[in-house]
Amino acid sequence: MLNPSYLWWLSSQAYQRKMYFMARILKAINFLIFHAILPPEVEMEKDIKLQHYALGVVIHCNTKIGHRVEIFHNVTIAANVPIGSEHKVFIGDDVIIGTGVVIVGRGYQSLTIGNGAIIGANAVVTKDVPPGQTVVGVPAKPIQKALSTSSMNDESVSNR
Repeated sequence: MLNPSYLWWLSSQAYQRKMYFMARILKAINFLIFHAILPPEVEMEKDIKLQHYALGVVIHCNTKIGHRVEIFHNVTIAANVPIGSEHKVFIGDDVIIGTGVVIVGRGYQSLTIGNGAIIGANAVVTKDVPPGQTVVGVPAKPIQKALSTSSMNDESVSNR
């Protein structure tokens, strides 16, 4: 079945093989069908999952995406660097990027989203996210672990 992830991977493979015209054609087809801007210069793995047909997804060329990354619709991954710069947005393996997320690498620096990180819907990420961390909000901040049942009971007793 035709899907934006597969077309994007094909365009990336064509680009790596210096088949630039074919890569651009595949990018254009992806945009026309799925309304996503997915440049072939992005380094990515084949097992990426673009949910909701990647509607509204925009990704900067200086991005490297690991295995089993799941990206929902209306996500923007940007880098404030010229195309081809050594600075990139690095997204590790098993990362989940929620709907409406904006990830912005700023000022000639690389930005890293660690393995297993989760970026909550509509978060704006401007700093590195450690592996396994969940971040939410604008700007994105780590969420705290839920209080255990025993600590909640102790707290409610002390408030009486």
